[in-house]
Amino acid sequence: MEFLLASGIGWVTACGIYLLLRGRSFSVVLGLSVIGYAVNVFIFAMGRLWSGAAPILGQRAALVADPLPQALVLTAIVIGFATTGFVIELALRSRHENGSDHVDGVAEEGTR
Repeated sequence: MEFLLASGIGWVTACGIYLLLRGRSFSVVLGLSVIGYAVNVFIFAMGRLWSGAAPILGQRAALVADPLPQALVLTAIVIGFATTGFVIELALRSRHENGSDHVDGVAEEGTR
C-alpha cells in the first residue's frame, strides 16, 4: 500500500511539474494547484492512515489518530485557494497588458 501511495504522489507531482514548465498561464496555474494537492496528500500520508482510531483522546483510547497532519492539510487547502485566486488574477492582468497568455509575455509567431 505504501508503494501505491508513493507512486501516486510521485505521478501527481510529475504531472504538476510538467504543467509548470509549459509556456501558458493556465497551465502554470493548473500545475501549481496539482503540486499543492500532491503536497497535501504527502503531508496527510505522513500522519499515517488509521482505521477505527479515535480522533480525540479518551479514557480507553489505545489507538489515536494524529490530528496535526489533518490540521496542516486543512490550513494548506485554505491558503492554496487564496493563492490560486491571486495567481489567476495576475495571469488575467498579464494577458490584458501583454496581449498574450504566455508566461514570459512573448507570443509565438503567428499566434497574436
